[in-house]
Amino acid sequence: MTTPAATAATSPQAAARALPGAWTLGLGRGVLELRQFFRQRDQVIFTFAFPVVFLALFASIFRDQVEGTDITASQLYAAGMVAAGVMSVSFQSLGISIAIERDEKVLRRLRGTPMPPAAYFLGKVWLVLVTGLAETALLLGVGTALFGLDLPGTAAKWLTFGWVFALGLTGCALLGIAISSLPRSGKSASSVVVLPFLVLQFVSGVYIPVGSLPDWLLNIGALFPLKWMCQGFRGVFLPESAAVLEQAGSWEYGRIALVLGAWCIGGLVLCLLTFKWKNRRDG
Repeated sequence: MTTPAATAATSPQAAARALPGAWTLGLGRGVLELRQFFRQRDQVIFTFAFPVVFLALFASIFRDQVEGTDITASQLYAAGMVAAGVMSVSFQSLGISIAIERDEKVLRRLRGTPMPPAAYFLGKVWLVLVTGLAETALLLGVGTALFGLDLPGTAAKWLTFGWVFALGLTGCALLGIAISSLPRSGKSASSVVVLPFLVLQFVSGVYIPVGSLPDWLLNIGALFPLKWMCQGFRGVFLPESAAVLEQAGSWEYGRIALVLGAWCIGGLVLCLLTFKWKNRRDG
């Protein structure tokens, strides 16, 4: 005979209360995301090698001294490429992978489980954080070993690096989640996401120094987080004499924090407004 207490214990509400919290589930989801990521060797190689290859190409071709400073063009490229690497593992990676998961109905199945939606996004946060740190460490290793990039020598510089990295990674990840709703299918996700990312790298000072870009292109780049991450990392890894190369003639740390912080808030709003668990064909 089933007692009322037993019935209550097996009710959906009791089962939901017995589930781990969103933070615990998010950590487990993050471990799963990392395992899935590192099992796909072609994705791992492309994600980590793409910025390194471009850094090696540009920094090897352009090695001359930058006029008016005591740095080389290689150092300039190395600092900017760190920002591109951060955006690659956040904006590009999430924009493509979430669109594919939606198209393959993975998101729809997850939405039908008792797992809180927040746990899914926390799993993505862990994935982006770990891969972002790994990508940055790899680029800094290549930059310091081969192209004369100097690591920060003071705690203040490392602190600046920390908040630029955190705000930039967060803003780009949220922007990646938002843009994942734009592709009509998983097959078109790469084209939809990679094209704007590639354009932003050219107008944000990654491949072309900001002094060589017209103001109207720089103003377009200034609307997005990549330009400000590049500027922040240049301020961290390059000497003060290199600040004359910036559009404003200074590092503008206050404006960098303001724009990247605004993108964190704006990116969250965009995610809330645009994110869908189903693709357009499913209604």
